[in-house]
Amino acid sequence: MKKKVVLAVGAHPDDIDFGASGTIAKWAEEGANCYYLICTDGSRGSTDPKMTHKKLSRIRKKEQAEAGKVLGLKKIFFLNHTDTQLDSDFTLKKDIAKIIKMIKPSIVVTMDPTFYYSEKFNFINHTDHRSASVATMDACYPLARDRLTFPEHEEEGLSPHHVEEIWFIGFDKTNLLVDITDTFAKKIEAIAMHKSQFDDMKHVIKRVEERARYFGIVKSCKYAENFVRVELF
Repeated sequence: MKKKVVLAVGAHPDDIDFGASGTIAKWAEEGANCYYLICTDGSRGSTDPKMTHKKLSRIRKKEQAEAGKVLGLKKIFFLNHTDTQLDSDFTLKKDIAKIIKMIKPSIVVTMDPTFYYSEKFNFINHTDHRSASVATMDACYPLARDRLTFPEHEEEGLSPHHVEEIWFIGFDKTNLLVDITDTFAKKIEAIAMHKSQFDDMKHVIKRVEERARYFGIVKSCKYAENFVRVELF
């Protein structure tokens, strides 16, 4: 049987850990090759007056690497676009399509490109999240699929690839819930690695648990993550 390959694309270190790491860890435990692709350098999210862009970027990449070890990731790719300035342009789409052609995932996970804000959970979706998700969706279809879109990829020995499914991390929309009860502890451990981003990690973990319990009730389990799953034919 062909081994499952999964690529999860986020704008910043910690994005996928919050949204889908319970599911990612579950797949990794089942033997799948799981990868992260982080689009930005993560260089802006700090209130420390002594912090610099370069230092924060190094810290956040290290935090993501440690979280990846917890989850059993095969590899983490960093594109290093400037944090808060991510644009869903052809350059970003080309970068993502190249990684898709390299590892050939059957499933790509990213945020919901239609999500701008949530009244239910009281927050606005970060501009980089929106750009990363739109670019990822377009990279999956049609850009990575079509041989003539990026002929330079073929010159590098990369062939087109058909992504079978996109799993958009759900917020207010859901058509699929995944029971992550057995891997919830790994999700929490991975999130806890991102110490540079939170002054009150206990509060953050509490909010994550509340959300997982909320969807767990719907799924009839203890903890769950929610997605919008789209199969590509």
